[in-house]
Amino acid sequence: MARWGMVIDAKKCIGCWACTMACIEEHFLPPNILWNRVLIGESGKYPSVVKEMYPVLCNHCKDAVCVEVCPTGATFKREDGIVVIDYDKCMGCRYCLIACPYQQRTPYKDDKAEYFPGQGLTQFEILGKEIYPFQTGTVVKCSFCVERIEEGQKRGLKPGVDRDATPACVNICPVQARIFGDLDNPYSNVAKLIKERKGYQMHPEFGTDPSVYYLD
Repeated sequence: MARWGMVIDAKKCIGCWACTMACIEEHFLPPNILWNRVLIGESGKYPSVVKEMYPVLCNHCKDAVCVEVCPTGATFKREDGIVVIDYDKCMGCRYCLIACPYQQRTPYKDDKAEYFPGQGLTQFEILGKEIYPFQTGTVVKCSFCVERIEEGQKRGLKPGVDRDATPACVNICPVQARIFGDLDNPYSNVAKLIKERKGYQMHPEFGTDPSVYYLD
């Protein structure tokens, strides 16, 4: 069984936020809900200042504390390493939100929110409520586009290689800063990059063993 993970090349990222927009479109995310973000900052002193960009998302940790603290089993880790949420079991206690050291969970509180307040729902929002409804009072997060992975594999496609079986944020990146693949396969694209370019996890001191690695 594969253990899916992602490698993000921070040097390639141009901060275009295409990953964020693709994620919103793929999952019909409501207003104020972002599963993919890009942290932008600067280092150094004038005139040698470097702009730094770090895309962040759920790390789908191997030792996920969100799974440990969930009292209903709503948050669980699949055999392929993807951490998902059963929203029918989520009671909105927010233990996972508090426990996540990466701050990658968001409470869904307002099902009346509109992208353009006072102007009514857009066709995008109406369609989202029909085919990708969110449940008020639950906590939501990135799912590694698990639906794409599952449907693609049913068709014999390979995640990280075939677009229809790969997360939307990876597909959309114009500079190919995101790479998806099997972390447990030493010959996979992600495993080779991590080894050759000394890929690192964000805040390894948390002890969660994230499935998202970065390259500098």
